[in-house]
Amino acid sequence: MLPLVYHPDYSFPFPGEHRFPMEKFSLLHQHLRSSGIAQRNNEFRPGRARPSLLGLAHCPEYVEAIVSGSLDQKALRRMGLPWSEGLMRRTCIAPMGTLLTAQLALKHGLACHLAGGTHHAHYDFGSGFCIFNDLAFAAKHLLASGAVEKILIFDCDVHQGDGTAAMLAEEPRVFTCSIHCEKNFPVRKMESDLDVGLPLGMTDRDYLDTVFETLEGLLERVQPDLVLYDAGVDIYEQDPLGLLAISLQGIADRDRGVIQRCRNKGIPVATVIGGGYDDDRYALARRHALVIEEAARIGTLASCE
Repeated sequence: MLPLVYHPDYSFPFPGEHRFPMEKFSLLHQHLRSSGIAQRNNEFRPGRARPSLLGLAHCPEYVEAIVSGSLDQKALRRMGLPWSEGLMRRTCIAPMGTLLTAQLALKHGLACHLAGGTHHAHYDFGSGFCIFNDLAFAAKHLLASGAVEKILIFDCDVHQGDGTAAMLAEEPRVFTCSIHCEKNFPVRKMESDLDVGLPLGMTDRDYLDTVFETLEGLLERVQPDLVLYDAGVDIYEQDPLGLLAISLQGIADRDRGVIQRCRNKGIPVATVIGGGYDDDRYALARRHALVIEEAARIGTLASCE
């Protein structure tokens, strides 16, 4: 069965009026449980990263400020989330979740994290609802352990992965690609190894052509040992922070196409859910489930061949 990584602390009591939909993680898990995709025998629970472990990717002083709750008001405003014990706890678990997902993908060929994609977090500050960068964290630890020699981070969140680009700019063994809406957050873009800026209002056909042509070229060029795929659903036509016009079917087609192209070449894929915003939290959870549902179908088909 498809390995899934989840922790119940991913969702915790949070201001209901806040833009960030903290409850979407538990709702996603409930949806996958009710559909039968998530079961006891394919769920994996990550541990909590020690500050010293997080300090291998992030500034140790910044890590300490997060853990102790001593960030100043300016840094908190930039981060966009109110500090709490619950936030600190989930923030120290989620990067380990992406690392565990990547390790499971290397073993099984495909694995999905029911969180992750905190690509706006930089080395020494948080931004855009992101505190620690799980993608950079996982990549650095996989390389340090010798588990892989080359990683492709394929980021299809609607916002540029600026923190990931900056944190891995000097790491030639990780190729960062961000396919995002050009006229969207962050205003100041960083330089990924490849940035593909999309026009406002792009629709399914042009979007899918761009994503698949880009991926096919990178799989040939980079020849990665692992793909970390950020399957953000804020590309959705009704997402309040998206500014693209991609349908639900377009999201499902993207996720299926990305995963299938990687697996056709025998490249392991670890997925994270990335961004997605909606006052209807249940609809949002079902949207995030699309990548996992497509991964489960591909995994089932592969096991039958």
